[in-house]
Amino acid sequence: MTGLFVTFEGGDGVGKSTQARLLEEWLTSAGRIVLRTREPGGTEVGELIRDIVLHHRGEVAPRAEALLYAADRAHHVATVVRPALARGEVVIQDRYLDSSIAYQGSGRVLGADDVRRLSVWAAEGLLPDLTVLLDLDHDIARDRLNADDKPFDRLEAEQSDFHERVREAFLGLAAAEPERFLVLDASAPADELAAAVRDRIETLLTPGV
Repeated sequence: MTGLFVTFEGGDGVGKSTQARLLEEWLTSAGRIVLRTREPGGTEVGELIRDIVLHHRGEVAPRAEALLYAADRAHHVATVVRPALARGEVVIQDRYLDSSIAYQGSGRVLGADDVRRLSVWAAEGLLPDLTVLLDLDHDIARDRLNADDKPFDRLEAEQSDFHERVREAFLGLAAAEPERFLVLDASAPADELAAAVRDRIETLLTPGV
C-alpha cells in the first residue's frame, strides 16, 4: 500500500480543522486508514513545544521560535508521520513546514529561504503529496476567531500587518508550487470546500488501494 501525505494550511480562523475532519471522515468511510495530526503537537514532546510557542506568557525570541517549530517537526516526522506513511496510511495534518515559512519566515521577517532550509532539513526532505491552502481575508478570519470567544494564542494575537504578510507568503508559496497546492476560497461553504478537496484527493489515490 502507498501512503498519502495531505496538509492543510492558511491563516488562523480559516477552517483548517473542520476540513481536516471532513476529509478524515470521508476517507475512513471509503476504507482507508487515516492518521490525523497537527503541528505543533502530534507527540508528547510536540505538545510541550506547542505550549511554549503558542501559550508561553513571556517573550520567545523569533529565532528561538523558529527553532522550536523545527524541533517539533523533526520529532513528529521521524516518530509519527513517516511510520504512518510506511504503513500505507493517509496522513492528514493541520499545518506543516509551509506555516513556518509563512509565519516565521515572513510574519517574523526571519527570511523565507532560511526558514525553508531549516524546515526541510528538520523533516529530512519530506514534502506533502497535497497541500490545501484555505485563503481568507484576515478581517473575516479575525471575526471568526472572535466569535469563538476563546483567548487568542501568541500568533493569533499579532497585529494585522503580521497576518497580511503571512497570507501573502502562503499565496506566494502556492504560486511557486502549483502542482502541490490546492488553493481554495475559505469564505465558501464548508461542504463545497470539502467536495473540492475530495475531488483532488481522488486523483492522487492509487486505484484499488
